[in-house]
Amino acid sequence: MTEAATVPSTTESDRTPVLSVRNLVKHFPVRSGGLLRRRIGEVHAVCDVSFDIYPHETLGLVGESGCGKSTTARAVLNLQPATTGEVRYDGTELGTLSSKEMRQLRRSMQIVFQDPYASLDPRIPVNEIVAEPLRIHGLHEDGGKERVRDLLQTVGLRPEHGNRFPHEFSGGQRQRIGIARALALEPRLLVLDEPVSALDVSIQAGVLNLLQDLQAELGLSYLFVSHDLSVVRHVADRIAVMYLGKIVETAPAEQLFQSPAHPYTQALISAIPVPDPRKERTRQRIVITGDVPSPVDPPSGCRFRTRCPKFADILTDNQRQLCKDEEPQLVDRGQGHPSACHYAEAAQLL
Repeated sequence: MTEAATVPSTTESDRTPVLSVRNLVKHFPVRSGGLLRRRIGEVHAVCDVSFDIYPHETLGLVGESGCGKSTTARAVLNLQPATTGEVRYDGTELGTLSSKEMRQLRRSMQIVFQDPYASLDPRIPVNEIVAEPLRIHGLHEDGGKERVRDLLQTVGLRPEHGNRFPHEFSGGQRQRIGIARALALEPRLLVLDEPVSALDVSIQAGVLNLLQDLQAELGLSYLFVSHDLSVVRHVADRIAVMYLGKIVETAPAEQLFQSPAHPYTQALISAIPVPDPRKERTRQRIVITGDVPSPVDPPSGCRFRTRCPKFADILTDNQRQLCKDEEPQLVDRGQGHPSACHYAEAAQLL
């Protein structure tokens, strides 16, 4: 396996990452029907992904549905053990820990799920939902009543409403409850798996502002998973773009938007609406055609070539052959940041 390039950091080079991921691979078996249930293939969900997250910063992980973002997030937390690769939190490799050791480490690593209703137990009141991590780890003999009140206030909820059940709250309020629960153990790292995708646009802004305020106040680090580049642009310090299980481009957030180099990133950015009607009518659009290939049998060479507009319309036959035969590495080809394209070329789209 080749050494994958890591997502570059805008932080000082001598700072120690909170989270370090190297060559992460997660495959799921595909089995035949019938009684024998033989293994007939694999779903290549995550393939050779590497990145670092530093203290007090946000890494945005972006891509289409099914590209492996959420699987990466769960593998990072060891909720789904990786097939191969290494995940280190504060220098400790998660794959070598026992269940007891991993349980202790989970106090420092928490997740906020996409669906704010499905992630909350509808049968118990909010006070107990937020206090559950405290009881599991034996941190408060009295059930953490005062701590729960403080947490609800921290996320913008009224403590006296803690006796209500999840269905009595709006979607945005339920997501704030999920954030309060994630903060109960005072973690250093939060994995945010599409935390605002199920919310109305007006509610999204409130939750995003809350997350930014909490990061500044508590010194948190975020892995922010989303399919929406326009959302990630406002919260992420750095962005990694995924396609079919692989990171295809990485850069500081503003640099990625100002000069995207990979055709896939360019297509995603060109789809973001611009508030100026005149610019919106005249700016360049890059349209991706065709379906996403099956992760059970990904294309040879460049995985994006079957949908790549540059491959279809611009490259010569010899250039296309290179795309078919050789997988592009995630390296800087003169654009100032790494991209996994043999013919990467920076473009200005916004």
